[in-house]
Amino acid sequence: MAFLKTLFDANERDVVRLRKTAVQVNAFEPEISALDDEALRGKTAEFRQRLDRGEELDHLLPEAFAVTREAGRRVLGMRHFDVQIMGGQVLYEGRIAEMRTGEGKTLVATLPVYARALVGRGVHVVTVNDYLARRDAEWMGPLYRSLGLSVGIVQHGLEPTERREVYGCDITYVTNNEVGFDYLRDNMAWQKEDLVQRDLYFALIDEVDSILIDEARTPLIISGPSQESTDLYGKFSGYSSAKKGRRLYGRRKGARSSGDRSGRRQGGEDARHLQPVRSAQYRARASVECRPKGVEPVSSRPTVYY
Repeated sequence: MAFLKTLFDANERDVVRLRKTAVQVNAFEPEISALDDEALRGKTAEFRQRLDRGEELDHLLPEAFAVTREAGRRVLGMRHFDVQIMGGQVLYEGRIAEMRTGEGKTLVATLPVYARALVGRGVHVVTVNDYLARRDAEWMGPLYRSLGLSVGIVQHGLEPTERREVYGCDITYVTNNEVGFDYLRDNMAWQKEDLVQRDLYFALIDEVDSILIDEARTPLIISGPSQESTDLYGKFSGYSSAKKGRRLYGRRKGARSSGDRSGRRQGGEDARHLQPVRSAQYRARASVECRPKGVEPVSSRPTVYY
């Protein structure tokens, strides 16, 4: 019983704290609603300048939420309720908000997405399928664009150059499978120019229970061709056939450890091939390294997890 009391007390403290943020957002509403469309759009550049000067994003949060609420009212005809403001702060903090169907989850998501996009490092909105990704992007995209942010959608079949452009947007709508496979492909890329994603910063996940629990039971598996290991194995095979009957370290079968000069001479001939073989063998091992999940590499060689 003591545990339950502590748990519910902690939840109540969270609710009180979230209500304070909603009150602060309401206090900004008269000032923000008095701005014209151009001035409202200019708030994004103002916020970014304040961040560049060292102001904390958490300090900007109530005003940024007020700007998002006003943009929603003007562009979509929907004004965020106080409870939606509270839910938006929960998502902004990287936690899970449980909401019923029809309570406005898609609208709530605009609050943390806009606030996090102010940093300029890109925000991913992750959905379960292409239809929802496109629907939500087309529905909420006008709100973000009215505030000067770029919006992109990753759909199945996009070329790498198109994917790179979409991932470069301020806000990117994408399915969990597409973002996962793009991440794996980036980790298999040999050149920087082949990468499509930029550094990962913040993701908001729709239907989080389905994506992180149900679908997480099926691993994402990807494979690619090795660039040089196959031909190296052929070289080893040819070398082994040519030197059949002799030991690599320099002694013929049957040669004694002393007195048999021919064995030592032959060993000297073989020894010249030792270094190239060792080098080729190492490169073959290093070209592809696969490890199960949870096993960390001990070197800087590229690693593919499965």
